[in-house]
Amino acid sequence: MTDIIELNRRSVQVTVDLVNTIKPADLDRPTPCAGWAVRDLLEHQIVQNHGFALAASGERSDLASWRPRALGEDPVAEYAGSARAVIAAFAAEGVLDRGFFLPEIRDGGPFPASMAIGFHFIDCVVHGWDFAKALGVPPGIDDDLAEAALPLAAQVPDVPESRGPGKAFMTGVGPGDAPTALDRVVALLGRSPSWTP
Repeated sequence: MTDIIELNRRSVQVTVDLVNTIKPADLDRPTPCAGWAVRDLLEHQIVQNHGFALAASGERSDLASWRPRALGEDPVAEYAGSARAVIAAFAAEGVLDRGFFLPEIRDGGPFPASMAIGFHFIDCVVHGWDFAKALGVPPGIDDDLAEAALPLAAQVPDVPESRGPGKAFMTGVGPGDAPTALDRVVALLGRSPSWTP
């Protein structure tokens, strides 16, 4: 596989570019994430970025530290800061030699670094799509990113223990005649490619 760190960096940048367009009035827009508005998705992504950055150092964290917190006065800057933190953490010397402790996933780890970074990558791709759909703009996810995400999305277990309300993803939906790799990725992870607010 192409360098997972670079794929992840690019996927994070896609989300940064999308989040940079968010205005205060957009925070209450619905997203394809059931029950989540743009505000909830931002809170989730900020805590995920910080959590993965901490995990990249080899440190353990408890599940409570992965719970989203209310946005501050400048959510766009807050998101940008979390994105810089995770990009820098994944670029650190020796990161691929560390185990990542991720309390939200299965037994918490440690997970091999390339697998853990893959988890973050797929999360950024699908949530980048979520942001774009909620904002009514093109996702800006290059075809090669979507193609790289497709086998990872296919590996996410589609069983009740892993999918559904309160889980990372919903049950997969049939992609039908989904024409693009990105459509297939989001369908595998429980979103209708034709979702509209």
